[in-house]
Amino acid sequence: MSHSRPGVDQYAEPVNALTDKAAAFLALHRPGDPVILPTVWDAWSANLVQQAGFSALTVGSHPLADSLGKSDQEGMTFAESLARVREITAAVTIPVSLDIESGYGRKPSELIEGLLEVGVVGLNIEDTVHSEGGRLREPQEHADFVAALRQAADASGVHVVVNARTDLFLRQDGDEADRIDRAVARLRLAADAGADVLYPVGRHDADTLRRLTSELPLPVNAISAPDKGDRAHFAELGVARISFGPFLQAALTAETNRLLQRWG
Repeated sequence: MSHSRPGVDQYAEPVNALTDKAAAFLALHRPGDPVILPTVWDAWSANLVQQAGFSALTVGSHPLADSLGKSDQEGMTFAESLARVREITAAVTIPVSLDIESGYGRKPSELIEGLLEVGVVGLNIEDTVHSEGGRLREPQEHADFVAALRQAADASGVHVVVNARTDLFLRQDGDEADRIDRAVARLRLAADAGADVLYPVGRHDADTLRRLTSELPLPVNAISAPDKGDRAHFAELGVARISFGPFLQAALTAETNRLLQRWG
C-alpha cells in the first residue's frame, strides 16, 4: 500500500507496522490454546496489562463508557471512543482491539479508517443496533455489515481482525430450544462474509460452549470474569480467545470499595 494514499499519513503507525501487528494478533487465536485479552478502558489499565506480560488487549465499550461518565450501548460517540483509544495505543506496544458496539450508525469504511488512524488492529461488531431502538440485525444483514468491514480493511492494506458477535444469548431472543442453532447459523454467515473470530457472547455452561466451538467454523471468543474460571477450562472446551467484558473493571470496583470503606 502506498504511503501517499489519502488518510495514511494520519495513521498512528506506518501501514506496514499496523499490518504486522494485525497479523500477529490474528495468529494468537488458536482453538484449544486461547489467547487471554484483558478488557481495558484507559492508558492506565492498558499499561497494567502490558506490564503483566499479556500479548494483546481489548477495549470494552461498557468499561470505556463508564470511565467517561457515559452509558454503554452507544451512549458515547465513535469520535469520543477513538479519542480515548488513541491514548491507549500511544501507551502500549501490543495489539489493541476495540469493541465498536453496532457501529455507531457509521459506514464500515469510516469505522475502519477511524480504527487505523488510532492504531487499532481488531474490532468487535455486534448485531444489536443501538442507534435504531436496539433492534437485532437480520442474520444476512449482520453478515453484510461484516463483509463491508472486511472489504474496507482489505482496501486499507491492513487485515483488521474482525470479531463478529451475536447477542442472541444476552437478549434471550426467541425460543431457547433452538437458540444455539440460530446463533450458529447467524455466525456461520458472518464467517462466510469474512469474519476472523466468532463471539456468541454470554456466560455459557460447558456443554453449550463445547457445542458452539465444535459447530462454528472459526476461532470462538468466550467471556469470563477474571476472578472466576481459568484458562485450562476454556482450553478444554476448544475456545480460542477469552476476554473479560466489564468484569475486570467490576472486580477492581469491588476491591476499591473495600479499601475505601476502611476509611469511610
